This record gives sequence, C-alpha cells and structure tokens, in this order.
Amino acid sequence: MNVTQAVAQRVSIRAFKPDPVSGALVREILEAAARAPSGGNLQPWRVHALAGAPLEALKAKVRASPFGETPEYDVYPPNLWEPFRTRRFQCGEDLYATIGIPREDKAARLAQLAKNGELFGAPVGLFFSLDRKVGPPQWSDVGMYMQTVMLLATERGLSTCAQEYWARYPQTLAETLNLPQDHMIFSGMALGYADEAAPINTLRTRRDPFEAWAEMRGFED
Repeated sequence: MNVTQAVAQRVSIRAFKPDPVSGALVREILEAAARAPSGGNLQPWRVHALAGAPLEALKAKVRASPFGETPEYDVYPPNLWEPFRTRRFQCGEDLYATIGIPREDKAARLAQLAKNGELFGAPVGLFFSLDRKVGPPQWSDVGMYMQTVMLLATERGLSTCAQEYWARYPQTLAETLNLPQDHMIFSGMALGYADEAAPINTLRTRRDPFEAWAEMRGFED
C-alpha cells in the first residue's frame, strides 16, 4: 500500500471488532509516527495508549458521567457559519442515515453519540495531550502526528476514528492518565479492526470540489 492508497482508504470507523491489537504493533505505529513534522522539531505530542483493564476502567468512569465535564476548549466555534455549518450538518445526516435514525429520534441519536465513550468497541484507545502553554502552531503539529498515526494504522490493516469527543472529559482523563498539571487533553482515537458488516462503516463523508477551496496561479500547464 502506498501513501495515496492509505489516504483514500482511511475513514472514520464507528464499529470495531473485539479482536485485540498487540502492544508491539501499537508501539510500532506510535514510534513510526514520530517522524511527523513539527515546527522547530518541538514534537509537542504526548500519547497514552490504553487497552484491557485500564481502558475498561476509563469507560466505566465515562458511563458514570454521561453529560461530560467542562471542556477546556471549543471543538467547534460557536454559531458555526457557512460553508462549515452545512458541511457539519450534512455529515451528521449522512451518518445517521446509515443506521436508520431520523433527526426527530433524539434518544437514538444520543445513544449513538454515547458510543464515543466506548470507543465504538475498539480494543485500543489512544489519547493525545500537549502542554497547555503552547499555541495554535503546536496544536497543528499534534494534528499532523495523529494523521500520521491513522495512515500508518491503515497501512497495517487497522482502522481508526479520531475523537475530539474526549475533550468533554478533561478531568477524568487527566486523573486516569496521570497527566502533569501543565498538560491538557486534546483528542482521543479509537484503534482496532473494523467491523466490515456494520452499516455505519459504509459512510464516506463528502468532499467539496477542488475549486471550492483551492486556487492555482502561475502554472504553465
């Protein structure tokens, strides 16, 4: 598999098989991903990988606090504007359509949302944090590291789902992961083997055409 194929194949998986992933393979991916670029080579990412009993203990804490905690940052800007509002709305509609949940069925939608806290059944949870004193450039560095993890996982036959849902549990994760006080949680990620039979995994989010977001000048061909 080349990089282009991994980019095309990677999707957010929301139903996993219970099959375990070896710790050696998880470490291999995380270490290889450390070649991701970062400004000034700061390498601002901090990663915790949980499986087995530690992961089940975290899930139990989340079940006991279904409404979450006060996030330390907004995952989306308030009063989202166009074209972002439409893109997010369409993504949600397409997602729930795969599992037959209409917009008016709020209870079913909330139940699906709660599956984030179970990492959609994935056997591995990855949690990414960074020093709270760094700025937006370092946040983007962590994003590049996460993307590299996802592509390397795809190359190895694994699937992922990046989950900023975990920003809703900053205190729980800080305690569970024993984060230093100067660090804050950024995102989580489910890692495992996709359940190919699950309808929700048929979702392929839409992309706007090139002309909607890019412009090229000065090229001769």
